[in-house]
Amino acid sequence: MIAAPELQTEFHYTQDTDTRFSSETDFDDPDGRNAIIGKGKAKKGKKGPGEKGKGVGKGAGRMNGHHQENGMENVMLFEVVRLGKSAMQSVVDDWIESYKYDRDVALLDLINFFIQCSGCKGVVTGEMFRNMQNSEIIRKMTEEFDEDSGDYPLTMAGPQWKKFKSSFCEFIGVLVRQCQYSIIYDEYMMDTVISLLTGLSDSQVRAFRHTSTLAAMKLMTALVNVALNLSINMDNTQRQYEAERNKMIGKRANDRLELLLQKRKELQENQDEIENMMNAIFKGVFVHRYRDAIAEIRAICIEEIGVWMKMYSDAFLNDSYLKYVGWTMHDKQGEVRLKCLTALQGLYYNRELNAKLELFTSRFKDRIVSMTLDKEYDVAVQAIKLLTLVLHSSDEVLTAEDCESVYHLVYSAHRPVAVAAGEFLFKKLFSHRDPEDDSMPKRRGRQSVNANLIKTTVFFFLESELHEHAAYLVDSMWDCAGEILKDWECMISLLLDEPLPGEEALTDRQETALIEIMLCTIRQAAECHPPVGRGTGKRVLTAKEKKTQLDDRTRMTELFAISLPALLAKYSVDAEKVTNLLQVPQFFDLEIYTTGRLEKHLDSLLRQIREIVEKHTDTDVLEACSKTYHSLCNEEFTIFNRVDIARSQLLDEQVDKFNRLLEDFLQEGEDPDEDDAYQVLSTLKRITAFHNAHDLSKWDLFTSNYKLLNTGIENGDMPEQIVIHALQCTHYVILWSLAKVSEGTSKKEDMLILRKQMRAFCLMCQRYLTSVNTAVKEQAFTILCDLLLIFSHQIISGGREALEPLVYTPEASLQSDLLNFILDHVFIDQDEDSNSTDGQQDDEAGKIEALHKRRNLLAAYCKLIIYNVVEINTGADIFKQYMRYYNDYGDIIKETMSKTRQIDKIQCAKTLILSLQQLFNEMLSDLGPSFDRSSSAFCGIKELARRFSLTFGLDQLKTREAIAMLHKDGIEFAFKEPNPQGEGHPPLNLAFLDILSEFSSKLMRQDKRTVHMYLERFMTFQMALQREDCWLPLISYRNSLQAGGDDDTMSVVSGISSRGSSVRSKKAKPATGKRKLPEEESSSSSEVWMNREQSMQTPIMMPSPHLTSTIMREPKRLRPEESYMGVYTMTPDQQQQHTHPQTPQPQHHQTPMDYNTQVTWMLAQRQQQEEVARQQQERAMNYAKLRSNLQHAIRRGTGLMEDDEEPIVEDVMMSSEGRIEDLNEGMDFDTMDIDLPPSKNRRERSELKPDFFDPASIMDESVRSTHFLGYDAFQR
Repeated sequence: MIAAPELQTEFHYTQDTDTRFSSETDFDDPDGRNAIIGKGKAKKGKKGPGEKGKGVGKGAGRMNGHHQENGMENVMLFEVVRLGKSAMQSVVDDWIESYKYDRDVALLDLINFFIQCSGCKGVVTGEMFRNMQNSEIIRKMTEEFDEDSGDYPLTMAGPQWKKFKSSFCEFIGVLVRQCQYSIIYDEYMMDTVISLLTGLSDSQVRAFRHTSTLAAMKLMTALVNVALNLSINMDNTQRQYEAERNKMIGKRANDRLELLLQKRKELQENQDEIENMMNAIFKGVFVHRYRDAIAEIRAICIEEIGVWMKMYSDAFLNDSYLKYVGWTMHDKQGEVRLKCLTALQGLYYNRELNAKLELFTSRFKDRIVSMTLDKEYDVAVQAIKLLTLVLHSSDEVLTAEDCESVYHLVYSAHRPVAVAAGEFLFKKLFSHRDPEDDSMPKRRGRQSVNANLIKTTVFFFLESELHEHAAYLVDSMWDCAGEILKDWECMISLLLDEPLPGEEALTDRQETALIEIMLCTIRQAAECHPPVGRGTGKRVLTAKEKKTQLDDRTRMTELFAISLPALLAKYSVDAEKVTNLLQVPQFFDLEIYTTGRLEKHLDSLLRQIREIVEKHTDTDVLEACSKTYHSLCNEEFTIFNRVDIARSQLLDEQVDKFNRLLEDFLQEGEDPDEDDAYQVLSTLKRITAFHNAHDLSKWDLFTSNYKLLNTGIENGDMPEQIVIHALQCTHYVILWSLAKVSEGTSKKEDMLILRKQMRAFCLMCQRYLTSVNTAVKEQAFTILCDLLLIFSHQIISGGREALEPLVYTPEASLQSDLLNFILDHVFIDQDEDSNSTDGQQDDEAGKIEALHKRRNLLAAYCKLIIYNVVEINTGADIFKQYMRYYNDYGDIIKETMSKTRQIDKIQCAKTLILSLQQLFNEMLSDLGPSFDRSSSAFCGIKELARRFSLTFGLDQLKTREAIAMLHKDGIEFAFKEPNPQGEGHPPLNLAFLDILSEFSSKLMRQDKRTVHMYLERFMTFQMALQREDCWLPLISYRNSLQAGGDDDTMSVVSGISSRGSSVRSKKAKPATGKRKLPEEESSSSSEVWMNREQSMQTPIMMPSPHLTSTIMREPKRLRPEESYMGVYTMTPDQQQQHTHPQTPQPQHHQTPMDYNTQVTWMLAQRQQQEEVARQQQERAMNYAKLRSNLQHAIRRGTGLMEDDEEPIVEDVMMSSEGRIEDLNEGMDFDTMDIDLPPSKNRRERSELKPDFFDPASIMDESVRSTHFLGYDAFQR
């Protein structure tokens, strides 16, 4: 009995001796699984599953006569389940009625239903049902399976199949529920269904295996529910029996005792039957399919075993079943791991089950903790939620190290992971509240319950040492601890009020952290979307969320409008605290100042901001003040006038002070006073910060700043920071003037003034590029790049033609200065950048900051290339650094190449080859002309060329002209510098052809021939004869251009045979499959760019002959000049005749040849004939070997599919068509039919290890399972 504690709780197998359903028997009886239904002593009239079709009773004679009707009923049953529109219970009730009338016909309908649900079009007939075993039926259905598609109902897409799986599962559950009182115990219906599903689950066809496994698992779930009800009834019957028996003899009803005994006996028998059915399904299907090759099947098994353990914990929640979930947590597929975690969540959620999970938790806790870092985010989220449930059930299970591994995930960029980690953190840190806190009346401020929780959040934030990620921490905890985080009144009290007696006050560092967290909570409440970097963007808020947002903004404005001036006054000296506090008004609902009569608090705020501006010179503080004024100066609200007056007064004072100090400062000449310089710098910082967000055009700041910059150029001793801020302030002046001109309301004189100021300022920045100070040069460079981009030709786009006078095109000198700055200050080693890191070379943070700055400088210049502000060919100096500085700037350079290719493909290709030429020239200057081609410098250039080649992509048609132009420039560069030692020595740049060969694979076939012809124009007679190592680049490059070869780059073969023939590899395709391209097409494509070089004085080389297949064409006798015309130059007479075609030419066979030429030609002909004979002999040997292997495979029969590592079909496809017909004559194709070998239909099952939780027994082969080679491979 399953449920009763005093009775045995293990399932029994159908054996003569009872065997416990334990770890020792999970893998027993591998060959007898189809005969496990029924008791040990069979009842009269019961049949085992192997004899289900033998001697059918009533209705057997009607089977054939009702075949058509039966087929129609079956279609109706399948269609009803597929559509899912009818009530499933009525469908099942109709089937039960037909079963009671004729159980064989009804059972045949059910069998065909499962077959059709698998996507098979075959039908099991009555004759098959009576006379064939399950394996024979399944084999027959496999033969009739639809091979045209790999889809079946469970995997089909579309609205009609959307609910098929749920309807299919519902049908099985309702079927068992409706049959649970009689039919399932007749030892016929369930025996037949379980036997069929067990056989189908072992099929090689994925559709059969998937569908039958799902059906068997759902059938098992329904039977578990039945067993649970039986257990409850047995408990009730047992209690009634005990109560009746304990009565006095006079009051005891013996008839009732007998009835209760009889009922208990019947329930016991029924439970034994259910146990046998569940044992059959578990051992016949689950034990083998939970490690199937298909992840969906494994997921089904794990999902259902979780349901069994949760539904019937007394029977299933033990280590014998938990081990399967624990093992499968190591599955390679995230879908399966996810099912494991969701199954465990259902168990850990019930605290009553914790005692039964202790051993499992201790064994697999480390695996669950490691899954929080799973590469699948969904799995990581569920792992964190599972640990939260474990934490909720017991605080002692997870160690401090386990918790810390989850804590840091609150800073994850993936929001679901971070939110789950935030909930875990909240449960761990904030769930322990004192019971007295709930009973005491609610207090406010620092005496409230949330005060300690807010302090705990601050402590955690400081201990995590990720201070710049406060926004991520707040967002992670927003869903579970939003009410605590929005207790701004408590936060204000903690900052302003004195600590209570005995309470420890916050330290300065803790106050800074609290202010930062408070600002993040205000931003989160006002904006209602995650911080930058987390989330896909703003989503549409619901009505409820909008109402909450408005309520939070109103409450926040009312609180901080009053308390913010006090907070600013208290922390006015601390720059970091003030910077955060000054951002709070940006989220105010400014209407509250008027409706709440809070104008006096607004005046206090403006007064505090003014004092902060006068006290501080820190850029961050001043910019925060400027943004606050900008947010308060909103013309839509009535407070605008009040704020505008305060802002104007502040700026008037600062500008007057600056002009006065500047005049005195410039008069001091070459030896300015340090105090005066500091005063000028402080005032200039304030003006620059405000000019960023406010239009200060009415104060003529350009004249004073330009005078200051000009003096710095002339004297050369201007302080660095003054120059930097003067450049920035002047830049803002230009931009505000442009904004005013762009509106169209200004006068023509304003545009002319702006044009004059802009050009003068650009010239000034160019002069500062030669400054001694690095920071000044970086500022001037950044501003120059911005201005050149803003005032480029694109300024007139979008209907702004009136701004055409403002277009500024940089001169060549300016472009050169910008490029030199990049080469001198960006492409440097980390240790060389000593100036820009302020002596912090050893500090890792300083190095990262310096690298970030250099990346910004490079990106600013690359934008000028992308938007065609500077010449594209200036990018050659950038592109050539791609490999050397790949880790630092690789992404920027690669994106620049991509964008320039979109602008002009040909010019981009010329720039790439130019960068390679520059590197080659630099290498020659360093190593000399006799360098080693295996040197690291040359190999580095070749690797860079390979990387460049990969950037062109796979579409050769789009890059055809660009690649051709690239080869043209490369060939000209290779032959540009002749060797001073004479023509017998290679040109100085000939090795560049080895680099150029990296791009040969990007040429189309017809273009390869064109480029080859162009190459031969540069070759001389002596070059064609050379075979020394120094000429290998030329030979290699020519071979890479062979249009008839299969590969784009061919091996270097010495002698004439490198042109006349090529040795095919063992698996190369024969020449019969190649289609020759017409000569006209290839020659016409070259006329576009080859005719440009007609005036060049280069030797004329005639095209080399194509390789002609010996199979397709008969060998013909070649004339002497045809055999070598592509390799050797002609005699002077022949050249003259070829150059002047109108001159009558003598017959070719009459052309005299010297003795050496005749010998060379004869050797070439002889070698070519030997090569043809060798290839024919090799083909004959391969064909004989192939026939032998194939005949041997045919003799092996079905062993071909299981034992051969490579299919014979691959070798057959490599033969010619004529040979395939010969092979077909000797092949018996009947042996290729899919069969189910009886001995290999199941893998042998090894016994489970004594340790329930040893994952090695299944994970040593990474969730190994039956990898089906036949139909399953096709279905996939």
